[in-house]
Amino acid sequence: MSEVRANRVAEQMKKELGQIITRKLKDPRVGFVTVTDVEVTGDLQQAKIFISVLGDEKQKHETLVGLAKAKGFIRSEIGQRIRLRKTPELVFEFDEALEYGNRIEGILRDLNKK
Repeated sequence: MSEVRANRVAEQMKKELGQIITRKLKDPRVGFVTVTDVEVTGDLQQAKIFISVLGDEKQKHETLVGLAKAKGFIRSEIGQRIRLRKTPELVFEFDEALEYGNRIEGILRDLNKK
């Protein structure tokens, strides 16, 4: 039962985070960010947010620093938009799946050329 609720909260948080980061967050360090996935623990105490950032490594690092600094603001916005007894603690991480998939696609393309 709690797993179903955690999944519903995660999907709602993913939707709201996309809007908050693109529309309300004014930090110049935060570049073009896409929220790819959100994982919420069963007790709804922590949320791991996977993001994808357009740009080089420096821009990715600056974006992660900007999001870490704005964590309190983002958490309060989530708390206002999603009615929960306690708003989950936010942890931002890069989504490595996209880069991994692109690398595999490149390897397969090279194999097909041979």
